[in-house]
Amino acid sequence: MIDISKLLSQLLYNPNDPVLFNSAFFIYFFAFFLLCYQLVSGSKTGRVWVFTLFSLYFFYKACNYYVGLVILSAIVDYNLSHWIHRSTSASKKKALLVFSILINIGMLFYFKYTDFFIGIVNDIGMGHFRPLHLLLPIGISFYTFENLSYTIDVYRGEFEPIEDFMDYLFFLSFFPKLMMGPIVRAADFIPQIYKPYHLDATDVGKGMALIISGLFKKVVISDFIYLNFVQYIFDDPTKHTGFECLMGVYGYALVIYCDFSGYSDMAIGIARWTGFKIPANFDSPYQSASITEFWRRWHISLSSWLRDYIYIPLGGNRKGTVRQYINLALTMLIGGFWHGASWNFIFWGGMHGSALAVDKVRLTWLKATGGIQRAGLSKVYRLLGILFTFHFVCFCWIFFKATTFEAAWTLIRQIVYNFQPDVWLEFYQGYAQVVWLMLLGYFLHFLPVRSEDWFERSLSRVPVWAGVLIMVSFIWLLAQVKTLQPMIPIYFQF
Repeated sequence: MIDISKLLSQLLYNPNDPVLFNSAFFIYFFAFFLLCYQLVSGSKTGRVWVFTLFSLYFFYKACNYYVGLVILSAIVDYNLSHWIHRSTSASKKKALLVFSILINIGMLFYFKYTDFFIGIVNDIGMGHFRPLHLLLPIGISFYTFENLSYTIDVYRGEFEPIEDFMDYLFFLSFFPKLMMGPIVRAADFIPQIYKPYHLDATDVGKGMALIISGLFKKVVISDFIYLNFVQYIFDDPTKHTGFECLMGVYGYALVIYCDFSGYSDMAIGIARWTGFKIPANFDSPYQSASITEFWRRWHISLSSWLRDYIYIPLGGNRKGTVRQYINLALTMLIGGFWHGASWNFIFWGGMHGSALAVDKVRLTWLKATGGIQRAGLSKVYRLLGILFTFHFVCFCWIFFKATTFEAAWTLIRQIVYNFQPDVWLEFYQGYAQVVWLMLLGYFLHFLPVRSEDWFERSLSRVPVWAGVLIMVSFIWLLAQVKTLQPMIPIYFQF
């Protein structure tokens, strides 16, 4: 007999059991959603309402009454965009845009950075204020940037405001990307709403490939390596040799990539099954031969957003070389601060900004001397570039992951002064499964793009019943290897 009270409790918000793509609850949620979505697939209005209601419920299940912030921000920016578009006064347009920016950034600042600045004020002796300890609404950094890009595009005349409010709320609350991105532009998403719903074999195959690869990266590789190895290293580096700490850094580089890109893949795959194409958010970033290339491959939706709405408005490369380097540094500092209210994140962003500026100097010199052609043809040069870029990124990840500067420098000191490479056999014997999973993860990461295309084409050719069987079998397999302790995605906190 069904326990109604227990069933209802499963449907209500539970702070100890957030809804995740790899949770059992989401499987039932998504199956019921697909059923309802198919029933109204022939109606644009029906699709929008069903998707929006399910998205808002999904967000409620993840963060309770903070779902109201999504609705409120949609109301504000929907109306502001129309006022900006209708206004004939340039000064009024600008004032409305500034108001939109202040509202959106103000809301993000209040929830995410208030305690950080209270701490600064207290530390410099200007007051003794109590931190507010506000709960950070999940996904606020992502949908805030989507709101900003929408109103800015309307102000620039690059996009006309949406007529139907429900269409805008649908865009903003679209549950596959609501909580962890990718950051989607209205200009890319909104036109797809008005197209007839159509799903072909390519969509099914690509969606299935992305969901399977995303779940594998997140559940099998990222969660296992973090829970069984990486967390111990970063919790107290002094208990481990420098060799183990270095392996922990390599492990974290794989963990954060598989965690975030895995979730992005699942979001894009789910969207593909519902008739929406979202651009890729990652492109094998550790194959990059320079830090500039890395930021073209890592968190592409964020790096392109920072470029279009911060770097270029600051002047980009149009106001001289020195100003270009300053603009790069400022953009990446803001990007670091976007990740969290911590000096570690600001320092992480500053290091990447400085590296981008240095790389611009290198590229300018190569171009001036004609060496860029020779360098581009040199496989050795590219291999060295990949190794250097990867290790620089790993060095930066230490500050990204560590809770304090002292913790980061403690781990670095262990690597430099207490390396002890002779423990490698003991390390392997203690972490054999972790080692093999790390090797598998990096091997898959460095596979050529054509292998991904082959996987997608293969799944596109299977009949529907076989596709269902593959998905059910894969989910069953995940249930067997899934860790008992639920692993909250890293970018949930951003």
